[in-house]
Amino acid sequence: MVSNGEISCEGITKVYGGDKRALSEVNFTIPARGIFSLIGRNGAGKTTLARILSTLLEPTSGRALIDGLDVMTDASTLRERMAVVPQEGRAIPWMTPAQTITTYLMWRGMGRGEAKDKARESLVQVGMEAQADRLNGKLSGGMKRKVLVGMVIASGADYIFLDEPSTGLDPISRQELWNVLDELGRDRFVFLTTHYLDEAEKVADRIGILDDGRLMALGTMDELRDMVRYQYSVRVSGRARLPAVKGRVTTGRDGFRQVTTTQEEAMDLSRLLLSQDVQFAVNPISLDDIFYQFAGRTIDNEEGSK
Repeated sequence: MVSNGEISCEGITKVYGGDKRALSEVNFTIPARGIFSLIGRNGAGKTTLARILSTLLEPTSGRALIDGLDVMTDASTLRERMAVVPQEGRAIPWMTPAQTITTYLMWRGMGRGEAKDKARESLVQVGMEAQADRLNGKLSGGMKRKVLVGMVIASGADYIFLDEPSTGLDPISRQELWNVLDELGRDRFVFLTTHYLDEAEKVADRIGILDDGRLMALGTMDELRDMVRYQYSVRVSGRARLPAVKGRVTTGRDGFRQVTTTQEEAMDLSRLLLSQDVQFAVNPISLDDIFYQFAGRTIDNEEGSK
């Protein structure tokens, strides 16, 4: 069971090769429980921060603490309480999922019998009991990722680090993973990096927005919404006549337009659209809208400017 301590970063900076700055003065303190999701574009620094906090990489400057223990000077103590699925992690092709997890648990010090039982239990949790004895090399890319997630689940570790674990998963498998994460977050700390914003919005208790190595914002969804100017989204039929608006207007492939705007303007638009008798809906903004307002671009392209 995870403690009621905290995880903190104090001025964490990482520079590669003397001039490539991956992280710049990252500061935050969060409870060491629940699910924390770090979102950002590819290359934003998510993996670098995950590796520093999981004791695998030394920062250029600054320090990070987990439950009062320094991730560098107290690394050996922390590693006994951690389990990590790195982005580059791969399941050994000539082993089965059951063998993979059993071996991992025995390496961590668990007895063979208990390790075998825990391995089977974790494969049930990730929906892979039917593939437990198939060779990893014959599994799909998504299933191989689920084997690695099964490893950290079986470990019983207090602190779990998952670096983009849902990459390669189909929609059903992603939903299964979200259900597993929801269970894990109830009594452990899960550090999740992802560029799937719907994933972070669905499972995370707290979300950090990282862009070009800088932490732009951190908080719950409600707290993040309170930090931005435009807090409402109006989705409206393409045939509607819209006045000039202060917020952002985009058009989807279905022809509907989305107006990201203030509460006052959303109310004014609603009255206008009612008079036009057109389809529309008003909702709080999504994480995608929040990310755009902080970064000046969407998570998968370079639109806009900072």
